Amino acid sequence: MVMAPDQAAFTVVSRCSRLDLVRLWCGCMRCSTAPAPSRPTVQLIPGTVLALVGGGTAVVLVVGAVLVSMLLAVAITGASVAVCALVIRPLVNADTKRR
Repeated sequence: MVMAPDQAAFTVVSRCSRLDLVRLWCGCMRCSTAPAPSRPTVQLIPGTVLALVGGGTAVVLVVGAVLVSMLLAVAITGASVAVCALVIRPLVNADTKRR
């Protein structure tokens, strides 16, 4: 098919912006009809959901165990400092009474 020189051989697609339409009108470019690249989709199947739930549960259990162990370490440290204070206090008081 041969077109006359005054006829435009361009196709306008709804994805073109206003600037693209101006460029099309003046003949500077052609608007592509190729679809815009889309992000890959993730399909959630029951196996994937179970894996995500299992992984989340494992993370919660590990973080919980770490926090509980840190709390236990602080409690043991506090108790040992209190015992040391109870033992050292009478010794210091007895030493000051002798002077």
